[in-house]
Amino acid sequence: MVASDKTRAFIPLAIAVLTVSDTRSAEDDRSGDTLVTRLQDAGHALAARAIVPDEVAAIRGQVEAWSRDPAVDVVITTGGTGFTGRDVTPEAIEPLFEKRMDGFSAVFHRISYDKIGTSTLQSRATAGVANATYIFVLPGSPGACRDAWDGILAAQLDYRHRPCNFVEIMPRLDEHLRRGASISV
Repeated sequence: MVASDKTRAFIPLAIAVLTVSDTRSAEDDRSGDTLVTRLQDAGHALAARAIVPDEVAAIRGQVEAWSRDPAVDVVITTGGTGFTGRDVTPEAIEPLFEKRMDGFSAVFHRISYDKIGTSTLQSRATAGVANATYIFVLPGSPGACRDAWDGILAAQLDYRHRPCNFVEIMPRLDEHLRRGASISV
């Protein structure tokens, strides 16, 4: 049964938000605004925010830099998950993943299907872990950002969520790196 354990203290995370768009600016980035509002309303901190064009190098460079920054726990991107020629966010980010989170895409599409039906097929939402940082790649619409946050991320990024959540395993995300380092010493 899904529940929230109120005996546990809330642990705020540092979350970076990246909007991928050739046309958005800080003044009209509704999807980025949606994510920032929701993460802050939940008690998390905005670690960083940026907008980059639909270019593999720009997307990958920003996400990789944030994933290596110890002050960033989570990266959420919005935009560039469709099928047009300029939609390259999954191609830019998936090579960074040490581990893919296939269940995120499945659950996102399930939630999205209830709202927009088969149009959910036009999204290549994905997620994974790189450098002990969670990375979530969302479509560019405010509705998709709301669905992902409200239906998945709000609970999984809350330490009080039971039976399990992403926060409680964060200290162990880099075990393979530490184990490898201790073996080679």
